Amino acid sequence: MAERKYDVKREFRSLYAPGAGRFELVEVPPMQVLAIDGHGDPNTVPAYSAAVQALYSVAYPLKFLSKRELGRDFVVAPLEGLWRADDPASFLSRDKAAWSWTMLIVQPDWLDDGHLAVARERALQKAPAELGGAIGALELRRLHEGRCVQTMHLGSYDDEGPTLARLHDEFMPEHGLTFAGDHHEIYLSDARRTAPEKLRTVLRQPVRPV
Repeated sequence: MAERKYDVKREFRSLYAPGAGRFELVEVPPMQVLAIDGHGDPNTVPAYSAAVQALYSVAYPLKFLSKRELGRDFVVAPLEGLWRADDPASFLSRDKAAWSWTMLIVQPDWLDDGHLAVARERALQKAPAELGGAIGALELRRLHEGRCVQTMHLGSYDDEGPTLARLHDEFMPEHGLTFAGDHHEIYLSDARRTAPEKLRTVLRQPVRPV
């Protein structure tokens, strides 16, 4: 019997399938991620598009390397983003030019920097030359968020403001919580093929007691 593919969404279902319309407190364990940093409006900054393309350009060679050379297959995890700004209100006003970001894809713990180096070289052989810088900037990191509040957002990314306002101005103060990390989004839908009103996005905020 073939070994079941590792799928982070299945292994940590509570973290990738929260209920919509309500906030849930969760404990997020440390996870290994393939990540790249940038700044600016994701709709207009070329570096953002390059970052996402670079992530997928290397994520799939990592999967194939793991399957063929390590005998361990896994499902490529969804795209995720950590978002930060000097003024958190810029998320409510959607002032995207003020945002900095880290785009990432969760990776199995059995992969390491040596595997990344091989996958990077394989990606560079196939990728357009203009992606070389972004591919070279990719890193394996350890993300440890711990206690978080999260919910499922249904709809356009630009309609997240009211939900985030409820989280920041109502739920967190009512539960004696404050910010303890970057705003985190997990993109469960392919925005290229999904109507905006049907997009499914996990909104997560690391928190700590005030």
